[in-house]
Amino acid sequence: MKAIQAFKLAAGTMLVAASLHVYAQTAASAPAAAPAAAAPMASAPTDAAQAQVKQSKADLKKAKAANRALSHKVRGALAKDKNISVANITVRAKDGAIVLQGTVPEQSQIDHATEVAKGVAGVTSVKNALTIRPVGT
Repeated sequence: MKAIQAFKLAAGTMLVAASLHVYAQTAASAPAAAPAAAAPMASAPTDAAQAQVKQSKADLKKAKAANRALSHKVRGALAKDKNISVANITVRAKDGAIVLQGTVPEQSQIDHATEVAKGVAGVTSVKNALTIRPVGT
C-alpha cells in the first residue's frame, strides 16, 4: 500500500472515531457556566428581523402589483389603437421599464407600438423586441 493511501485511511479512521464522540447539547443540558454564551446564539429571529421580513414582503407585493397594473395599462393602450394588432404581443413591466415581445404583421406596427407605450403614464423606458411575422405564416 502506498504511503499516501495509508495516511488517507488513517486520517479518515481518526475523523470517524472522533465524530462518534461528538453530540449536540440542548439549552437544558448545557453546563451552568455557559448560559451567557448560549443566549446570543438563539435560533429564533428577533422581532425587528421579523418586522423587516414582513415589510420586505409587503414592498415586494406592492411592486409586483404596480408592475402588473402598468403592464395592463400599456396593453390596453395598444389594444385601443386600431393600427396595432396586439394578438401576439406580450407586455412586461418592471419599475416603469416596458418590454414589448412578440410578432406583428408589419414594420410600421413595431414603431407605432413603441410610441404608444411611451405615451402611457408611468412608463420610463420601452424596449421593443417585436418581430415581423406576416399573417398566416
